Amino acid sequence: MKTSTEFVAWFRSAAPYIRTFRGQTFVIAFDGDVIEEGNFTDLTHDINLLVSVGVKVVLVHGARPQIERSLKSKKLKSNFSNHQVRVTDEETLTCVKEANGRLRLEIEALLSMGLPNTPLAGSPIRVTSGNFVIAQPKGIINGVDMLYSGDVRKIRHEAIFQRLESGEMVLVSPLGYSATGEIFNLTHEDVATEVAIAIKANKLIYLCDQSGINDKQNNLLNELTTSEVKSLAKKRNKMPSIDRLWKGLIKASESGVDRLHLIDRKINGGILLELFTHEGIGTMISRDSLQAIRTATQDDIGGILSLIEPLEQNGVLVRRPRETLETEIQKFTVVEHDGLIVGCVALNPFKREKIGELACLAVHPDFQSTGVGERLLKVVEANCSKQKLIDVFVLTTQSSHWFLENGFKKTVLSELPKEKAKLYNYQRNSKIYSKPII
Repeated sequence: MKTSTEFVAWFRSAAPYIRTFRGQTFVIAFDGDVIEEGNFTDLTHDINLLVSVGVKVVLVHGARPQIERSLKSKKLKSNFSNHQVRVTDEETLTCVKEANGRLRLEIEALLSMGLPNTPLAGSPIRVTSGNFVIAQPKGIINGVDMLYSGDVRKIRHEAIFQRLESGEMVLVSPLGYSATGEIFNLTHEDVATEVAIAIKANKLIYLCDQSGINDKQNNLLNELTTSEVKSLAKKRNKMPSIDRLWKGLIKASESGVDRLHLIDRKINGGILLELFTHEGIGTMISRDSLQAIRTATQDDIGGILSLIEPLEQNGVLVRRPRETLETEIQKFTVVEHDGLIVGCVALNPFKREKIGELACLAVHPDFQSTGVGERLLKVVEANCSKQKLIDVFVLTTQSSHWFLENGFKKTVLSELPKEKAKLYNYQRNSKIYSKPII
């Protein structure tokens, strides 16, 4: 029963994300290690689930281990220069083309076979690939001719749009083609970045060999803004797999990609855990802070109800029907985190007595002890000042200590506005606290 209850709770919490993601476009990038380590079958399950809820998916694969194996079989040495960029001569290019060709066919086969012994059996993914990337040579860098190593010059985004709109998944290899018919070896990180920018993707997801970006104490940083990533990039924390991504992360974010995610490729179900849970398991990057505090609108009523209904059922809050919220929504302030309402509060002013009532303060369980309640209280106090109210009071049954810790003092019913005192519910027996507005 506990497992069933936990599943229901998770599914309900995932519902807003499913609703938001429907019709969006995600670019998912991964190196050839995912195939090499045998993790791609699990990834296929996750991708199929994304497609089933209406997400348009573009996959960009790398092929480093496969290229290395091909070179080794032909007794050729790898040659790297300029921050570990492969120098691609003609012999190496042959290995690059062979490795990418075999890998692309393998990925297409795995994606196309459907998922036996799963609820999605019989639902094969329609996958397509093509010459979507136009490239140019890197040229000579620091005196080294990079030969057939190239940079992305242009993405044929219209062709990708057409495939996505027809219900197909698009697979892009790290190879580019020039107008003169030459083929260039590219990095999958650069290709993924440019594809995401060109098609205006909502998310760019990198599967890495670690959980994401860590701080100096090696703790995972779950959320970062672009400016914070820039600051970290300057400090050049030594994280090899992430180091190759710094430029791409910043460029993609500043060029309009809403969210970037770094996820440990070795975690089974990592994409689902990152995208469909509040806390995630990797690092998410956005241009601005994910958390915004603002005045509520009619569009927020559903989110507020989802937040307060469990508290109403437990007797923490007085029940408020949807109709009441609709007429009083202008009194509410909400905290929104990545599209989810995680906190709310209302201010009921009694202007004759110059007193305000703090009501319906609620914070999502996953965001308690993160300062959300304190931020909402500060907004209430600021709104009291704007409305020239000199005092704010609250009625509570289970949060007395929190209000005491935040400057409230116990008061009595006779100190409340007469209009409010008449409505006091003696059965609930709420304690009354007040705080002067300075």
